Amino acid sequence: MRALLVLLGLVVLIAAGLIVTGWIPVWQTRPGVVQAPEFKAALPEVSLGTKKQEVTVPTIGVRKPGETPVPAQ
Repeated sequence: MRALLVLLGLVVLIAAGLIVTGWIPVWQTRPGVVQAPEFKAALPEVSLGTKKQEVTVPTIGVRKPGETPVPAQ
């Protein structure tokens, strides 16, 4: 079985070598056209805007051990 695989591999390598060197000519009979598929999708419209608004932000105080608490502002 191994000898058959080795023989088949040698035949393929010899054939590829003969094609590359031009001993076995190969012609392209029709153009190889590869087209990417086209997709269409119906997407909703998205609008983006800004507005002014007041937001209260909490204050955070950091105190090291042994310090007296700082009053909130």
